[in-house]
Amino acid sequence: MGMGVGPQRGPKSEINVTPLVDVVLVLLIIFMVVTPMLQRGKDVKLPQAAKVDEEKKEVDPLILSVTLEKTVWVENDRYDDAGLAERLTREFAAQPGRKVLVKGDQRLSFGDVRRVMETARKSGAKSVSLAVEELKGR
Repeated sequence: MGMGVGPQRGPKSEINVTPLVDVVLVLLIIFMVVTPMLQRGKDVKLPQAAKVDEEKKEVDPLILSVTLEKTVWVENDRYDDAGLAERLTREFAAQPGRKVLVKGDQRLSFGDVRRVMETARKSGAKSVSLAVEELKGR
């Protein structure tokens, strides 16, 4: 509220929207910058499933992504087979109970994804899960 000047003295009942617009624009920019960072691992087209287990947020899983080119990524770092086993061994030595979430592209054969799952198991993973996209509307 502001005070009027001139013949009509007293408070004005107009809202000053400029600060509101400034705040909304700053929040929009923050969300636009942060949202792409929320996705972990590499972007792959996940297989679809009708029934999906509920997520449990107790422990932050280690994200392994297998892309269409059959490259393996741990979070955002690319690894070959030997480097993958070494990295996973280090991760599980530091956090023995850490879970693994494998994001495999749906166009890959299961053997390609299974190879990564076996490497994780041999490196000491106690729990290996597959990431899927839930079918909506069924």
